[in-house]
Amino acid sequence: MIQTALKKIEVENQSILFIENVGNLVCPALFDLGEKKRVLVISVTEGDDKPLKYPYMFKSADLCIINKTDLLPYVDFKVETVMNSARQLNPALEFILMSAKTADGMAEWYDWLGKQ
Repeated sequence: MIQTALKKIEVENQSILFIENVGNLVCPALFDLGEKKRVLVISVTEGDDKPLKYPYMFKSADLCIINKTDLLPYVDFKVETVMNSARQLNPALEFILMSAKTADGMAEWYDWLGKQ
């Protein structure tokens, strides 16, 4: 489907094409979508057990964005737990802590994208 879509749209040089999977974290980990980099976005409201539940996604990701960090004072989520568990699966995994609401971490995200 992605290859067919790419034939129908014009992607300019120096552009970024995002392929989003809004389903679970199992299916996208098992298939090569032709992406250059794989970014995993998790939310602090979903719990800190994601690396244990979805190891393949963490193994295949290049970057993990931990979003909704503005809610950390109100939820039971340990950033270090996620990072340690994920790095046991993928020692090269990078992390960005972000709050899309407050824009904390957005500059780091844009910088990471620019380097790709």
